[in-house]
Amino acid sequence: MQTISRRRTRSGHAARGFTLIELMIVVAVIAVLAAIAYPSYQEQVRKSRRAQAKADLIELTQILERYRTVNNTYVGVDATGAYFDQSPRDRSPHYSIELSDESATEYTLTATPVAGGSQAEDRCGSLSIDQAGAKGETGAASYEECW
Repeated sequence: MQTISRRRTRSGHAARGFTLIELMIVVAVIAVLAAIAYPSYQEQVRKSRRAQAKADLIELTQILERYRTVNNTYVGVDATGAYFDQSPRDRSPHYSIELSDESATEYTLTATPVAGGSQAEDRCGSLSIDQAGAKGETGAASYEECW
């Protein structure tokens, strides 16, 4: 019959636990996984914040179109209210929203990443939309990635 030998401590009990090498291998594997996963996580967070800014821009275009329907002009819409400040409106801002080129028949809405925030590293840069629904971005990413 074959016997299995176990390590024994001074007191005669069987040794339990991990060796230092085993522990270091586990730590190294976790570090590699974290190094791969964390940048992907950050990119997904940026993507969701960008989606919120796009939704806010679309909502603001609807507000502007309703205003034009009633007043037959875009001039005079309240661009300083809670709608035109930031995205998201109810939390700390990741984008500042600005209404520009406002005339009777035209406007441009621009969502610019807040300087110093994590969204400033977004590859799409500033997002814009005008009265005709033409969308644009200032970053290095393609239109399809951003809109």
